[in-house]
Amino acid sequence: MAEFARRLDGVRIAYDYVPGERPILLVHGFASTAAVTWSTPGWVRAITDAGRGVITPDLRGHGRSDAPRRAADYAPRQLAADLVAVLDALELDQVDVIAYSMGSRVAAALTQLAPERVRRVVLGGAGPLELFETWDPDAVRRFVTHGDLPADPTIAAVLGAAIQAGADRDALMACVQGVAGATLDVPPGIPVLYAAGGADTIPAGVEEIARARGSEYLELAGRGHINALTSREFKQAALAFLA
Repeated sequence: MAEFARRLDGVRIAYDYVPGERPILLVHGFASTAAVTWSTPGWVRAITDAGRGVITPDLRGHGRSDAPRRAADYAPRQLAADLVAVLDALELDQVDVIAYSMGSRVAAALTQLAPERVRRVVLGGAGPLELFETWDPDAVRRFVTHGDLPADPTIAAVLGAAIQAGADRDALMACVQGVAGATLDVPPGIPVLYAAGGADTIPAGVEEIARARGSEYLELAGRGHINALTSREFKQAALAFLA
């Protein structure tokens, strides 16, 4: 059964926790949930089999968590503060982090907001270009409210699946607006492993980020944005990096 961390603004963040040594915080991506991103592809089992604890929150606006409807409520710093609230609720001073897609930008925001709470971080499925920043806000609004097909097919592909799954339309639009332009900046001193599918165009350029930072980079040959998460190589590399 999910636990809930409550922010001072009243927003409740749902999370599950499996106790174990040196817990790992898993941060899912946009229009997904902790269960879809981390449980179904086998991440939670791989981590617990390794003897590590695991924390799987649903980001605000997603899954079982509350869904405010203002863009300001989805600023990266707010999303990061939700994660701090979860760590506080569990009385965990520091964790390792694995994040994917939009979750990688939330995890990066966490390292900026509370660098002392993060030991090491794995950032997957994200690159220097933030996807939402490339979207036409009016096209997003027309698609979400009226179903008008946008010229950019990624808008319909990403948002359409979420809407069909029953996501809150206003919360989705607010999240897109609030997260647009979020960076992958991580303070010096926190080791980072960047990972991306070799056939995934969304994180294009991330290898250059890793090289410039002097960080490790893992390319998952032939993997796209979704099936990169099912890669055994990805799981093994992430756990080895966090060992």
